[in-house]
Amino acid sequence: MLIKSKKPWPTKAVMQQIYEANLWGKNGDDFYSGEGSHHPNIVVPYVKVVSSFLTSFKNPITICDLGCGDFNIGSQLLSFSKEYFAVDIVPELIEHLKKQYPQKEVSFFCLDIAKDELPKADCVIIRQVLQHLSNKEIKEIVSKLYDYKYVILTEHLPIGKFEANKDIISGQGIRLKKKSGLDITKSPFNFKFKKTVVLNNFDLENNKGKIVTTLFEL
Repeated sequence: MLIKSKKPWPTKAVMQQIYEANLWGKNGDDFYSGEGSHHPNIVVPYVKVVSSFLTSFKNPITICDLGCGDFNIGSQLLSFSKEYFAVDIVPELIEHLKKQYPQKEVSFFCLDIAKDELPKADCVIIRQVLQHLSNKEIKEIVSKLYDYKYVILTEHLPIGKFEANKDIISGQGIRLKKKSGLDITKSPFNFKFKKTVVLNNFDLENNKGKIVTTLFEL
């Protein structure tokens, strides 16, 4: 008797379940994107380096935040932008954020960033999002990054040498369990850019890897 393998859930359904079941933890709010979006040791340095980059321009630039989550970090960058586009795949989350942040400077969109057309902007922010997705979805997203002048990418990586880009099923987990991490400059993504600089490199406690934020200029 043949046993049929289960098909992966659609990414939208997976992300909805993560929030519904509080798989990234909870803090009393209706939606919580986990310690990566709330722990001061991670958030404070990130906001500092990104806001420093954003304020380096004579005139504020437009920002597209892909996978904005509960918007705890995006809300701290909002004042440094000319216009802010926040995108997430979970419709209930987006409706919640529209009510929570009615400012004219921010627009919220419920989109599948691998499949849908994305808002145009000067700079795109992708913070600990791609690490949860399959290589197939990441390839679709990476192809769209060329529409932006600047890409600020944050990923949770192993410390030391590792084999990049081992494939996973999109979901709660990341490649760290496979002793791997995401590097969009390597195969099968091969992202091309003019300049790059590491804005922040933060080692987590108990050898749980590091959070690396990289700026790409195209």
